[in-house]
Amino acid sequence: EGSQIAAVFTKNSFCAAPVVLAKQHLQVAAPKYLLINTGNANAGTGEQGLQAAKNCCEQLAQLAQCDAQSILPFSTGVIGEPLPVQRLVNALPMALQQFSADGWAEAAQGILTTDTRPKGASVRFEHEGKAFHVTGIAKGSGMIRPDMATMLAFIATDVPALQPVLQRLLESANKESFNRITVDGDTSTNDACVLIATGTSGDEVLARTESALYEKLLSAVTQVCVELAQAIIKDGEGATKFIRIEVDDGKTEEECLLVAYAIAHSPLVKTALFASDPNWGRILAVVGRAGLENLDVSKVDIYLDDICIAEQGGRAVSYTEAQGQAVMNQQEITIRVKLGRGQAREKVWTCDLSHDYVSINADYRS
Repeated sequence: EGSQIAAVFTKNSFCAAPVVLAKQHLQVAAPKYLLINTGNANAGTGEQGLQAAKNCCEQLAQLAQCDAQSILPFSTGVIGEPLPVQRLVNALPMALQQFSADGWAEAAQGILTTDTRPKGASVRFEHEGKAFHVTGIAKGSGMIRPDMATMLAFIATDVPALQPVLQRLLESANKESFNRITVDGDTSTNDACVLIATGTSGDEVLARTESALYEKLLSAVTQVCVELAQAIIKDGEGATKFIRIEVDDGKTEEECLLVAYAIAHSPLVKTALFASDPNWGRILAVVGRAGLENLDVSKVDIYLDDICIAEQGGRAVSYTEAQGQAVMNQQEITIRVKLGRGQAREKVWTCDLSHDYVSINADYRS
């Protein structure tokens, strides 16, 4: 009650019914409840799915004595199957009874699907002698390549803020966190990230972006989002390694991201990482086919951590297989590419591709 809410959603054209409905509700009413279900995405379900989401919101509205349009629905799970409305409705009374301001851990556990562990993060900061907080939870393990996997994130702060300012802040934080991760390159139909400003601490309302409070809150929210995003990668389906891909010296940030995602989505690179195989030629080949126009390969340097593996169009003179093997044996690895054609830089976080990823997704509906 009285909170301000900002949200970003999937850009998948087949966005799920709850995404469609949540967007509609945000335009007409101040949100009071988030209604989240797992196990069923309610995506690819057409008009029937949209009506099912509406029915769930209406049932909760009756119990909570509020407008159905003040409820934002979120779903995650199998795509293309009807939402079990009655099963969800039957669980609503108990869910309302178990409301708790301290229920973050239970909520983080409750939204999991193929995840192996809950994901949460919290940051405390001060402004003019007063303490403020940002706390968030997320779920996601596979079908992760957000573009605002299935990814859901819910974050709250006690800073009072106007909605337009909150929206801009969330979009900025999201760009530096959830929109920089990929497990498998598949953008879900259900991705959503929500930021809630409860306004329970302080009298100063954050009303403009050009302020010290805005910068502090942006830093805190971004930190929470980054921690949650990296936790999703570390819990990627079948993942055994956390990979940072940094692309520097590009003409634009867009071309740096193009190269970074090309590496992150390469099955050959990802399987080599899983096998701890320093097959550096696979990385070099991906950079070459990433789609950069007029790339001068003689100016491209490629590194595993701080070890230069390729320069001047071929294997680095100083590189040895033993050096590459030592890096590849680690659980956290940085692949760095210097394009030698500008000052732009970008990064992406990803994981390796293991036998377990195939097994998990082959058996997903079994």
